[in-house]
Amino acid sequence: MPRFTPIFAAISLAAAAGACAPVVATQGFQAVDAKPQDVVAGTDTKETVLARLGSPSTTSTFEPETVWYYMTQMTERYTYNTPQVSQRTVTEITFNKADDKVAAVRTLSLADGREIAMQRRETPTRGRQLTILEQLLGNVGRGQLPRTEEDVPGQRRPD
Repeated sequence: MPRFTPIFAAISLAAAAGACAPVVATQGFQAVDAKPQDVVAGTDTKETVLARLGSPSTTSTFEPETVWYYMTQMTERYTYNTPQVSQRTVTEITFNKADDKVAAVRTLSLADGREIAMQRRETPTRGRQLTILEQLLGNVGRGQLPRTEEDVPGQRRPD
């Protein structure tokens, strides 16, 4: 038995050390041959950017033809914790409207982002709020009355 104790301790330490390694995930644009930061303003055009990088992650809401965004994000997750963003890169490429050449290339990182505090308030709806009893018994008595010979099919009897 004493002979297996060091082996068991070594296996336990290896398993514990392996459990501390984060699970790394990459989302968004992944550069294969070229990076978005390698685009040169004034020489590259829309066609060369599309050929080199592919389609953008998203475009500008108000100027979709002139501003393109390439976004990449890496997250790390330890065991059962929520994922934490460890690295984020957003490259904004702006084109001239006249000749479709690159006017500017701007790279933003995780440090350039801002935290937005979410509000827990709710927008009130119009009307009155029903109690549980009103919800359960609200339709009692509103059903169709039994049909007679003088009823027209599909119409409700007058009360």
